[in-house]
Amino acid sequence: MLRGDITVAIRNAVMNELAEVGYGRLSIEAVARRAGVGKTAIYRRWSNKLEMVLEIVSDVAGRSVPLPDTGSFAGDLQLIMMIVHRALQHRIASQIIPDLMAEAARNPQIAETLQTALRTHQQAVGEKLVGQAIARGELPAGTDPEVAVDMILGPLYWRLAVSRTPMPDDYLDKLTTAVTAALKSTAETL
Repeated sequence: MLRGDITVAIRNAVMNELAEVGYGRLSIEAVARRAGVGKTAIYRRWSNKLEMVLEIVSDVAGRSVPLPDTGSFAGDLQLIMMIVHRALQHRIASQIIPDLMAEAARNPQIAETLQTALRTHQQAVGEKLVGQAIARGELPAGTDPEVAVDMILGPLYWRLAVSRTPMPDDYLDKLTTAVTAALKSTAETL
């Protein structure tokens, strides 16, 4: 295997191990076995399990989701909700996210790393979504991008990752309408 291929194999092995056994039971040995490499290949890249998991998970969590301008806030909102919906229902993500949130409650390093990666990405998405909507006159100036992201992601995360409740076919449409109305009224009260 080439050096880059080894790193990719290790990253994939870590994500699959996290999904199967969780952070607490994840071991360097199991990751190496799954990746088809020796433990030394892992220790050349990371000094311990925590460092390895934090780097790999923060890289995945911080990946930028391309957000095209669909021409309307409702279209942009529907698109980002669909992307988040699919991501939260992904077989591996649906196992890893709850486990890492539980670990974050016990481990401040994990909590800080996840919070930094997610908040940076969420801030960029919020600023783009809200900025485009303000420029088109769909939302009033002063609409808070952080509040917008919380209103968009919160219900989806709660429904799909916490309560694991199936979404009716019209849920994203209703959520889009509710978020848009709430953001318009919130910005008007400022």
